[in-house]
Amino acid sequence: MPSQTIVSVLGLIKECRWKSVKAMLARIAAPDLKEILFYVGEHERGLIFRFLTRKKAAEVFTYLEPEEQDMVLDTLTAQETRQILAAMPPDDRTLLLSELPSEVTHRLFDLLSSDDLEEARMLLGYPEESVGRIMSPDYVRIKADWTVDHALQHIRFYGKNIEESLNMIYVVGDEGVLLFSVRLRTLILADPLDVVNQFIDFEGDISLSALADREQAVLLMQKYDIMALPVVDTENELVGIVTFDDIMDVAEEEATEDIHKSASVNPLKVGYHRAGAFDLYSKRVGWLLILVVLSILSSSVIAGFEDKLSKMTILFAFVPLLLGAGGNAGSQASTLVIRALVTGDIYLKDIVSTVIKEIGVGLLLGVTLGVTAAGISYYRAGGTPLIAVTVGVSMTLIIMVANLIGMLFPFVLSRLKIDPAVASAPLIATLTDVTGLIIYFSIAVFLIKL
Repeated sequence: MPSQTIVSVLGLIKECRWKSVKAMLARIAAPDLKEILFYVGEHERGLIFRFLTRKKAAEVFTYLEPEEQDMVLDTLTAQETRQILAAMPPDDRTLLLSELPSEVTHRLFDLLSSDDLEEARMLLGYPEESVGRIMSPDYVRIKADWTVDHALQHIRFYGKNIEESLNMIYVVGDEGVLLFSVRLRTLILADPLDVVNQFIDFEGDISLSALADREQAVLLMQKYDIMALPVVDTENELVGIVTFDDIMDVAEEEATEDIHKSASVNPLKVGYHRAGAFDLYSKRVGWLLILVVLSILSSSVIAGFEDKLSKMTILFAFVPLLLGAGGNAGSQASTLVIRALVTGDIYLKDIVSTVIKEIGVGLLLGVTLGVTAAGISYYRAGGTPLIAVTVGVSMTLIIMVANLIGMLFPFVLSRLKIDPAVASAPLIATLTDVTGLIIYFSIAVFLIKL
């Protein structure tokens, strides 16, 4: 159901009250305008976009998904498109050019000014998942030997045309090498005759390489709790900044990617709403086939013990109980370790201490669940103590082994330079199923003398 704002805008357009339409659109925030644009028809969409100021139109454009941007571009003239591209922040423009179809991107290149074109090609030259792709080359830098008064005059003059954050000011040497960063607030509150190098809020080593993985930007911004980070090249020369809004987008994308991987789904490149049925199929079928093949190992284990276990079929009744608990324990351990590795809470060097810790956790969990399972099996097996002992001991060992598998697998993947999120819950559960069956049936054969 359309909101009252959408109804009001459509009513004004229908009555051809263009001045009122323009005035109303000027009061609506850019994210809300995005919702309006894709509720109305193509004709109204073009009218609404043309009533926006150049700056507002560029801001709204940055909130649109690539397909939506392509649809809007189809309704605009070349001159209108040129104006929007010129008004967009460089990092948002780079994102647009990298995600649109190649033929559209080439057409937009022709509409850019020579400076914007050079800037776009420079940013697009960085690797796709690098900090360089999301950085903005618009920032203010000052010299360490300037007075505070000189620095503030410089910031006022050059900061007027910068769309990005001015919270942090970057101090460079003669060759453009980053020396340190200082908060704008620090300079505003300082004595005008003081020298800039008296105020160091963040040393120069608190920066990012333009070639670094963009996930490092998320971790560094979380660690130092600042709104913008400087980006340097291999010579430590300042080349740009990454800001909080871009980092939030990266954090959301990375979290979504890890969630997909944890469910054995290859990460979607677009949102679920925009993904087609075949896209969803292709992202899921690969892992499902792998898990089916791995499940054959479980079948082989059952087949190997079939003759002996046929003498006491009651044992099969407890297979779901044992395997379910083992899979859950392994998935829990895997999830905890993956998150700890991703956030930098633990590192590869911590594997020994983590193993010792998880052995203790596994033992406690195993004994707790083992006693519970023994009680359940004693009742279900008609009061047979040997069955209860078999199930209880098996549960304890299965939980301990599953816990270790879930904990170790992310470490192994990290050592092999593979994203530990690949250690998904379904994969861990499948592996623990195989080991669980071997443990259970081996103990049953040994204790019950089948």
